[in-house]
Amino acid sequence: MVALRLLFTFQLAAASSEMQNESCLLQAKVGRHKVNKDNVHKTTYGVKRALGSRTKGYGNHRWGDEHHEKQEAAGAPMNAVFPGDRPHIIMAQDIDWPPYAFMSVPPDSDFDVAGLGHDMIQAMGELCGFDVTVVQTNWGQCWDNGRIGSSLLNGVYNGCMTYTHTVGMRNRFVEFSDAILQQNKPAGLLTRLDANGNPVISGNNNLEGVNVVDVTGWAPTPDTLAVATNDCTGERFNGFHMLDPVPCPADGSAGNGPNDCALNALMDGRADAAWLYADQGYNYRPDQPGITPEWDTALWSRFGQPNGFAYIHTGMLEHTYNGTTIAMGKKGSGIADFLNPCIAQFLQTEQYNELCLKHHVEGSCFPNEFTDPGLVSSPKDYELSTPELTTTCADGYCPCSAGLPAPASG
Repeated sequence: MVALRLLFTFQLAAASSEMQNESCLLQAKVGRHKVNKDNVHKTTYGVKRALGSRTKGYGNHRWGDEHHEKQEAAGAPMNAVFPGDRPHIIMAQDIDWPPYAFMSVPPDSDFDVAGLGHDMIQAMGELCGFDVTVVQTNWGQCWDNGRIGSSLLNGVYNGCMTYTHTVGMRNRFVEFSDAILQQNKPAGLLTRLDANGNPVISGNNNLEGVNVVDVTGWAPTPDTLAVATNDCTGERFNGFHMLDPVPCPADGSAGNGPNDCALNALMDGRADAAWLYADQGYNYRPDQPGITPEWDTALWSRFGQPNGFAYIHTGMLEHTYNGTTIAMGKKGSGIADFLNPCIAQFLQTEQYNELCLKHHVEGSCFPNEFTDPGLVSSPKDYELSTPELTTTCADGYCPCSAGLPAPASG
């Protein structure tokens, strides 16, 4: 019942503070946010409309009890929403996915959680009149192997940040807010490189009979490879064998994260291809200023090296409905309806543009009146489909023609 009471507290606090929020919003952020009265009214009305029907009859109506009683208990959750004049939500992230979610270092902070998601949700709270606490969690507490993570299910926090809204299994368990970035998280396929730097599987291979490993708990989810097209052949991938989740330390300790475990399975031959984000090799590059690496830097430094690994496919977007989101919550929780009006408002501000530049994702951000067209970068290699690449395997991105010929059928 604790999680249910927290949900009602959240809803009542949101509804009771709307008039005060509108007044605060009209006074605040006139400079960088460029907020006007009409837009503020629309944002406040959107929040009211999203939550209004659920706040009626509190104290008599036992909405959600039957569902809640069937959920697994995961210990006493922290107070996800604090009563008071303003809504207060708790959002969660891990610290191993720069620039979206990482741990910053001095002098920027005292080893606090950081990243694009952290900065944007704090800015949205400031703009739209709600308070936010961002906490660290293990990604598996948000989304586990094929199901919602136990902490998100049981209301330990209101949402998890910077998840991709994928097709397939996730939509049976969770809801997503609107995106804060354009469709920017393409999938890719990694394979090993031999001693001469050639891929052991060619991009022209449709993966028939190939063992594929997925990154447990991360997008792209394993079911989505079946909807992806081999851009080198124009045909669907088919006939592959998706491995069961690879063993990985439950504590998610540095160097033992899900991406490390999947890559180890590729490198030791349990799998010959890995289905993961096309930008993972880039995001796990070594020596990134201000970022504490929580991945196996020695392992990922073999990207593009002989006897290392490289992508044979990049730029695949069939697995997504939308770009990076600010919140993934338990289905029916209302977190998406609560945040979406504010997201629409925030995307039009100067501060949104500044945060895009700060985290070097300006090429993925939605343009607004403050966007400098001269600062929008060209597509990265991992955003291009494989036939569009001008790189070699030594760059980490193999062309279609690279590698061994596909095995003869029959």
